[in-house]
Amino acid sequence: MKAFEVYGGKKLHGEITPQGAKNEALQIVSAVLITPEPVILHNIPDILDVNLLIDLLEDIGVQVERIDRHTCRFEAKNILIDKLEDPEFQKKSSKLRGSVMLAGPLLARFKKAFIPKPGGDKIGRRRLDTHIIGFEKMGVKFEYEQGEGFFRLNAKELKGTDLLLEEPSVTGTANIILAAVMASGTTTIYNAACEPYIQQLCAMLNRMGARISGIKSNLLTIQGVEALGGTTHTMLPDMIEVGSFIGLAAMTQSNITIKNAGIPFLGVIPQKFEQLGIHLEIKGDDIVIPEQDVYEVQNFIDGSVLTIYDHPWPGMTPDLLSILLVVATQAKGSVLIHQKMFESRLFFVDKLIDMGARIILCDPHRAAVIGLEREQALRGITMSSPDIRAGVALLIAALSAEGKSIIQNIEQIDRGYQYIDQRLQALGAQIRRIDS
Repeated sequence: MKAFEVYGGKKLHGEITPQGAKNEALQIVSAVLITPEPVILHNIPDILDVNLLIDLLEDIGVQVERIDRHTCRFEAKNILIDKLEDPEFQKKSSKLRGSVMLAGPLLARFKKAFIPKPGGDKIGRRRLDTHIIGFEKMGVKFEYEQGEGFFRLNAKELKGTDLLLEEPSVTGTANIILAAVMASGTTTIYNAACEPYIQQLCAMLNRMGARISGIKSNLLTIQGVEALGGTTHTMLPDMIEVGSFIGLAAMTQSNITIKNAGIPFLGVIPQKFEQLGIHLEIKGDDIVIPEQDVYEVQNFIDGSVLTIYDHPWPGMTPDLLSILLVVATQAKGSVLIHQKMFESRLFFVDKLIDMGARIILCDPHRAAVIGLEREQALRGITMSSPDIRAGVALLIAALSAEGKSIIQNIEQIDRGYQYIDQRLQALGAQIRRIDS
């Protein structure tokens, strides 16, 4: 097992470029199964979760050519559909919650799939109801294998239908889209997620011959087609990395430029950091965060304490609330962080409290942060990364803290952030991998 050894309290400086979007990649890489023709993908993040998904595709017969670490050519011509019944394959896929995205394209082409119980982060329940109910209404039958822990899906035919989603689940919307593009008839999805990742998926499928309208809205109309062809697609920059680097610059009082940040696809992310008092300069598609000694939280107009909460797009992504919480620990003022979606994602705050942060965990969903105003620095401690986003939040805290910190279980961080230690070293951070 590896850990990060971090000596904090150092100002960083330089340029950093975000990786390809992890959450988009899990959908787009899965989508290559929907056609027997070649699909070339660019700007693939070189991270554990995506690489495991690519391994799963190879296991069921997809030919994968690694042009470089961020570009792959996929050809799903000869799929070993019986491999889905292999216990070893099922065990391997259960380690990755993103493997749920294989169901939609497999149902579209082969009318057969399975969904393992979600793996990955330990941040709370991840319901599959949106996926299963959507598939059912298109004619899919499912059985839950209690002992083996997965849903077995089969259909004689996929039929278009009208869907009203109970929640605008991003992966649920994407999975239903992938199944519906080759269903007979027309499918409408109301209350669909409309994140940039969904927009990218729809645009890619349309280039392949799908007929999807309503892109960027929460009402999608999909007219089924008989087959899809190959295409080339480039992933967006990862908005979560962009937000992480903004938080890093603020906490370490650093001057950092985020290159090729994908400004049009960031939504309210810059605004939320500005509400914490962080200055940002937009220059073309770059974000410059100048060195700033103190940043002051902006209260609401009526003077009440600022509340930052997650919300479906174009609201705030839940994946950045951990970062915003850490940044608030050194702000001037107070803020309430309300994590609505997951009931265990704020449990990492005990580590921040041990580092000297002033935080009250109100309940599993809400944390009140009273900023230290730079009156005292956080102090280095030994801690463990519970999930991807909390892990990076703790890493940012460690980089701002006085003394040495040890962060264990960094496999969680590697699942979502490529070469993060090397990229931080290039900015001047004192961080290295060690055996824990």
